[in-house]
Amino acid sequence: MTVRIHLSEWLGKKKWTQKQLAEITGIRPATISALYHEDVKRIEIEQMNELCKAFECQIGDLFEYVPDQKK
Repeated sequence: MTVRIHLSEWLGKKKWTQKQLAEITGIRPATISALYHEDVKRIEIEQMNELCKAFECQIGDLFEYVPDQKK
Protein backbone atom coordinates (compact mmCIF):
# COMPACT_ATOMS: atom_id res chain seq x y z
CA MET A 1 0.00 0.00 0.00
CA THR A 2 1.17 3.47 -0.81
CA VAL A 3 -0.31 6.85 -0.04
CA ARG A 4 0.60 9.41 -2.68
CA ILE A 5 0.82 13.06 -1.64
CA HIS A 6 -0.05 15.54 -4.40
CA LEU A 7 1.59 18.54 -2.75
CA SER A 8 3.81 19.42 -5.72
CA GLU A 9 0.77 19.50 -8.01
CA TRP A 10 -1.08 21.87 -5.69
CA LEU A 11 1.94 24.12 -5.23
CA GLY A 12 2.16 24.34 -9.02
CA LYS A 13 -1.53 25.24 -9.33
CA LYS A 14 -1.15 28.05 -6.81
CA LYS A 15 2.35 29.01 -8.04
CA TRP A 16 3.60 28.88 -4.45
CA THR A 17 6.96 27.81 -3.12
CA GLN A 18 7.37 25.38 -0.25
CA LYS A 19 8.49 28.34 1.88
CA GLN A 20 5.31 30.30 1.05
CA LEU A 21 3.18 27.29 1.96
CA ALA A 22 5.00 26.94 5.27
CA GLU A 23 4.30 30.59 6.05
CA ILE A 24 0.64 30.32 5.04
CA THR A 25 -0.04 27.12 6.99
CA GLY A 26 2.30 27.49 9.96
CA ILE A 27 3.74 24.05 9.17
CA ARG A 28 7.51 23.79 9.58
CA PRO A 29 9.44 24.10 6.30
CA ALA A 30 11.15 20.75 6.95
CA THR A 31 7.74 19.08 7.25
CA ILE A 32 6.53 20.74 4.04
CA SER A 33 9.67 19.46 2.29
CA ALA A 34 9.12 15.93 3.60
CA LEU A 35 5.51 16.01 2.38
CA TYR A 36 6.63 17.40 -0.99
CA HIS A 37 9.11 14.55 -1.42
CA GLU A 38 6.60 12.01 -0.03
CA ASP A 39 9.11 11.09 2.65
CA VAL A 40 6.85 11.15 5.71
CA LYS A 41 5.66 8.32 7.94
CA ARG A 42 2.73 10.19 9.48
CA ILE A 43 0.89 13.48 9.30
CA GLU A 44 -1.11 15.25 11.97
CA ILE A 45 -4.82 15.94 11.44
CA GLU A 46 -4.16 19.63 12.11
CA GLN A 47 -1.57 19.69 9.32
CA MET A 48 -4.05 18.13 6.90
CA ASN A 49 -6.59 20.74 7.99
CA GLU A 50 -4.16 23.60 7.34
CA LEU A 51 -3.18 22.23 3.93
CA CYS A 52 -6.81 21.81 2.85
CA LYS A 53 -7.62 25.30 4.11
CA ALA A 54 -4.68 26.83 2.22
CA PHE A 55 -5.45 25.02 -1.04
CA GLU A 56 -9.24 25.23 -0.60
CA CYS A 57 -9.55 21.53 -1.33
CA GLN A 58 -10.66 18.24 0.17
CA ILE A 59 -8.32 15.70 1.79
CA GLY A 60 -8.86 13.34 -1.14
CA ASP A 61 -7.50 16.02 -3.46
CA LEU A 62 -4.16 15.97 -1.62
CA PHE A 63 -3.82 12.32 -0.66
CA GLU A 64 -4.43 9.24 -2.76
CA TYR A 65 -4.37 5.59 -1.66
CA VAL A 66 -2.68 3.34 -4.20
CA PRO A 67 -3.02 -0.38 -3.43
CA ASP A 68 -0.04 -2.69 -3.98
CA GLN A 69 0.12 -4.50 -7.28
CA LYS A 70 -0.59 -8.22 -6.87
CA LYS A 71 1.76 -10.56 -8.67
